[in-house]
Amino acid sequence: MTADRRTDTRITTGPLLMDSAAPGLADGFARQALKLSLRVLDLAQVFKRPNDMCQALAQVARAMKALGAFGPAEDYLAQAQRWAAMLPGVDTRVDLLCELAEVCCAMAEAEQTANEHKRHAGRQERERARDHAFEAASLAGQTTDAHWEVKVLLRVSDVLDRCGDHEDAASMQNRAISLMGLAPDGGEAPHDGLRELALAPGSTLLM
Repeated sequence: MTADRRTDTRITTGPLLMDSAAPGLADGFARQALKLSLRVLDLAQVFKRPNDMCQALAQVARAMKALGAFGPAEDYLAQAQRWAAMLPGVDTRVDLLCELAEVCCAMAEAEQTANEHKRHAGRQERERARDHAFEAASLAGQTTDAHWEVKVLLRVSDVLDRCGDHEDAASMQNRAISLMGLAPDGGEAPHDGLRELALAPGSTLLM
C-alpha cells in the first residue's frame, strides 16, 4: 500500500513552491506559464468554485511538470482531486487520476535515471502511478463519453507499460480496442495508432 497523501483543500502556493521548483529549471516560456497559472489560481481562490479550482490547480501542475518539478506537480494535482470530489460525475476525477499517474511515472523515471545503480530507485513513485492508473481504469466506464473512455484506458495502458506492467498494459489496451470495435478475432491490434491517440497533446478533459 502507498502512503496516504490526503490533506484539506487549503492551497499551497507562492514563493515556497516556486523556490522548491527553482533548482535546475529553465527560464523562458515554461517559467512564464507557471507564473501565469499561479496568477489564475489566485483569481480562482477568490470565489473558490470547484470547477474553476480544479482547472486552475491542474494548470499549475502541468506547468510544474513541464519544468521537471514533479513533486510539486503531484501535490497540486492531489489538491485538484479534492475539489473534483465536489463536482457531479466522475469525468474530472478520472482525468486528474490519469494526470497523477503520468506525473508519478515521470517522477519514477527521473529517480531511476538519477540513481541508475540503485535497484529500487523510483519504486514508491511507480506504486503511486499504478494505484492512480488502476483507479482511473476502474472509473472509466462511468464517464459520460465512450470515446473519452477509450482515451482514458489508453493513457492508463501507457503508464502501466512504462511502469513495467506489460500484461496489465496490454489488458487495458485490449479493453480499449474492444470498445472501439477495431480488432476482429485473430486480428492484430493497431498498437502504434492507439499509442498516438493516448499521447495526443493536452489533457482529455481539463483544458
